[in-house]
Amino acid sequence: MAQLHSVSEREQVVDTMIGLTRLTILDRAIVAGSGSMDLYLALRKRGFLVATTATSRIAKGQHSVGLIAGQNSLQAIETALGELSPFLGTSSTVAVLIDSREIGAGLRIRAKLEQMGFRIEAGVRCQEGFVLSAIRHGFGQMEKAA
Repeated sequence: MAQLHSVSEREQVVDTMIGLTRLTILDRAIVAGSGSMDLYLALRKRGFLVATTATSRIAKGQHSVGLIAGQNSLQAIETALGELSPFLGTSSTVAVLIDSREIGAGLRIRAKLEQMGFRIEAGVRCQEGFVLSAIRHGFGQMEKAA
């Protein structure tokens, strides 16, 4: 019975991430974090084009959505964001699952996202923690100007 509960929690996180990032079947998504394989399988099962940072064969900068899931520490989330960033296009969206034990570190995650050119859009509490979404528009133009 415990397995069914964890499956429903996982599905809630997947549904929340899909909704916040407006992920469609036509978008390319890339996943990272300790729960990336579960997220990868859940998205593939639903018909999405998805890869992990280790398995992506698509040129960097070609993914429109990045997702980070799992029970990650603040440092692991920052590392996953660093791994994910090169794969994301100049106009992309990310969703990060922040473990309920790490919610206090949300300001550091927000600062890291802003440093990478993202603007926080929304946050939703779910059973596994808090899903934060952010969007970046025209990041390439900002890089050229700098």
